[in-house]
Amino acid sequence: MTRLLAITGALVVAGEGGALAHSNDARQLEQRLAIEQGRQSGALTWREGRALRKQQAEIVRVERALKADGHLSAADKRVLHRLQDQAEGRIIAESTDRWHRWRILPRIGN
Repeated sequence: MTRLLAITGALVVAGEGGALAHSNDARQLEQRLAIEQGRQSGALTWREGRALRKQQAEIVRVERALKADGHLSAADKRVLHRLQDQAEGRIIAESTDRWHRWRILPRIGN
């Protein structure tokens, strides 16, 4: 929980600068927070959370591959934005699909 608050605080501070607010790093952080909040609230099952985190890891892998030459071209940025848009849509869909973790069960797993 402390880690989640620290990440949230860092996002707020970074967002004040404006430059990071629309960056891929900021979107990844926002999406990781949304996944964690969904897991904490029970809106996401552990399987949904695991799949969404796996999708986030794939985006990071693609970003690293695109940055291998030292920079991101406009086309590379479009690819990353499209992947982030898809991930955001999936997070929203999974959070609102009415599959919820039972409130009586403890949160386990990833």
